[in-house]
Amino acid sequence: MKKITEEELKTIIEQHNLWLDSDGEKGKRANLTDMDLSYMDLSIMNLTRADFTNANLSHANLRCANLYRAILRRADLTRADLTNVNLYHANLTGVDLSRANLSRADLTDANLSGANLTNVNLYHANLTGADLTDTIL
Repeated sequence: MKKITEEELKTIIEQHNLWLDSDGEKGKRANLTDMDLSYMDLSIMNLTRADFTNANLSHANLRCANLYRAILRRADLTRADLTNVNLYHANLTGVDLSRANLSRADLTDANLSGANLTNVNLYHANLTGADLTDTIL
């Protein structure tokens, strides 16, 4: 797993935003697969459709981030702050969210199958239509 610097992350996010704004004509979709982003500040960022497969996001600050349709398969989000995060239609298959804060998160139509939600704060979280098959609660 590669540890990413804040400067590298900034460049990836800039390219991702350019990709989003140009409908894929410019920039590059954020591919953060197998990256160590533990303790990083990703708050308020637009991470729509970014790929975080197998990423380490433990203790990360994702408050108010937009993770619409993001791919977070098997990511480690233990103790992450996901307050007010948009995870609408996100793929969270097999993710570890133990002890994470998901208060006021939008998980509408998210795929949480096989996810670990042990000791998760779901205060006012929206789980409408979420797939909770084999989820550990």
